[in-house]
Amino acid sequence: MKNKMTDLRNHLFATLEALQDPDKPMDIDRAKAIAEVGKVLVDSAKVEVMFINAMDGDVKSTGFIESERDIQLLPARVGMQ
Repeated sequence: MKNKMTDLRNHLFATLEALQDPDKPMDIDRAKAIAEVGKVLVDSAKVEVMFINAMDGDVKSTGFIESERDIQLLPARVGMQ
């Protein structure tokens, strides 16, 4: 998979930096749109993790979340919801 959660984080941090640029700050509406798309991607990753947990880890990740080992260590996996 080309785009991963790390890429999303990088884009969101770049948006924060662009908002803080004193010379040419990013347009607020554009930043809100980026944040909204980011939320949808995070929500889809949560669903992916819930599905993997529901299947007791007996499925492959789509690759959006970089490490299958990390998926197994998420709070929902160890009973912390």
